[in-house]
Amino acid sequence: MAVGTVDAAASAWERLRRAAGGPAALRIFSFVLLLGVWSVATLADPSGQVLPAPWVVLDTLWYHLNEEGLLYHLSITLWRVAAAFFGAMVIGVALGILMGARRRADIILDGWHILFLNMPALVLIILCYVWFGLTEVAAIVAVALNKIPNVVVTVREGTRAVDRELLDVARVFRVDRRTTFLRFFLPQLYPYIMAAARGGIALIWKIVLVVELLGRSNGVGFKLHEFFQLFDIAAVLAYTLSFVVVMMVVEYGVMAPLERRCTRWR
Repeated sequence: MAVGTVDAAASAWERLRRAAGGPAALRIFSFVLLLGVWSVATLADPSGQVLPAPWVVLDTLWYHLNEEGLLYHLSITLWRVAAAFFGAMVIGVALGILMGARRRADIILDGWHILFLNMPALVLIILCYVWFGLTEVAAIVAVALNKIPNVVVTVREGTRAVDRELLDVARVFRVDRRTTFLRFFLPQLYPYIMAAARGGIALIWKIVLVVELLGRSNGVGFKLHEFFQLFDIAAVLAYTLSFVVVMMVVEYGVMAPLERRCTRWR
């Protein structure tokens, strides 16, 4: 009886140990560790003006959710992120496939690509506001232009790495071009497209905040600029936290499952 009890306890301990080392437990541990480091760091600023404590930021976040229209500004920013993201992905994927599959197109467009790839984001934002005015179109175009070259780089390399023998098989069996593209060519690009998408959405939301700071009268970036002028660090962190949480939900709830689904064939 005692031996059975010891074995059961050992088995329970082993299951607990494995659970504690699982991905979910490690993520929770990482989050708790971040809060601990943040809380300890606040001890260096007793006034809380430079680095407010986590609970102060959460209290500020709750206040702005209920009283100051945080959801409105957050929704406006998310709309700009979504519009710029889809525009950049559609144009970037199309150009990447074209440049990867056609050498002449690659030679013609490569100079343009390098130019936009190395142009500072701030310059493109300023130029778009000068050319199109302080409008919604200018904001979205500026963000999309900053992301398209990065998408092109990834998709072009993916196109060059496509298994040509598989396409030859489709040609031998006289598969029509549309089916060949959708069934034989495009699935091989899914990992590259998803890599560009996941990296792109992280870059786009950062650029959107700069665009809003410089030329819009709403959005998270506009509010961050306002709080910066007031030296309201708690509000800055509260708005930042709300946006980061939303983007993490998009990453883990949408992008990661979509990537797994698109790459199941591998």
